[in-house]
Amino acid sequence: MPTATTNRIAPRSGTAFRLEAGQLLTVTDPEGVQVADLLAFREGDVGEVISNGRTFDYEETISLTTGNVLWSNRSNPMLKIEHDSVGCHDFLLTPCSEATFRHFYPEMPVHRGCFGNLAEALAPYGVVPDAIPVAFNVFMNVPLASDGSLSVEPPVSRAGDSISLRAQMDLIIGLTACSAYSSNGGSFKPIDYAIA
Repeated sequence: MPTATTNRIAPRSGTAFRLEAGQLLTVTDPEGVQVADLLAFREGDVGEVISNGRTFDYEETISLTTGNVLWSNRSNPMLKIEHDSVGCHDFLLTPCSEATFRHFYPEMPVHRGCFGNLAEALAPYGVVPDAIPVAFNVFMNVPLASDGSLSVEPPVSRAGDSISLRAQMDLIIGLTACSAYSSNGGSFKPIDYAIA
């Protein structure tokens, strides 16, 4: 892995940044059992955005790992997974939000969640809340049962596990340290990222 400066996303927060074509983004779970929601938009035209439907279609799998590409809504490759020490991620569930907390955790304090964190971080790049799609939920563990039902289980990522994605175009990336109780095994930890 190329060396690069490591940046830390505090628990239950998010950020956004530019990622140039050819650059390698490495997302690391520094303490283990923590999810990171990742979004990608084409720089200069944020109407082109990461798409779970296109990705599942063209990659012919919902189990995305090393060698797979994450595609845009316009059928262009956005990110290629070059390294993945976990091999367990979710691309089915939407970013958690205030509504998520009211629905699933009615007895717990409401948090704006990854949706709110992404909306704030991406606003300076011209992304409006309604344009936020399903995120690539790094390290999230969402088993699919034979009857089609889903469950959210604690991530299997351990301290130091990582995934590296190569930008296939100039991008705006949104990235969080997830805020939902179930997604992170009931605790909230930081996420690290580096660009090389």
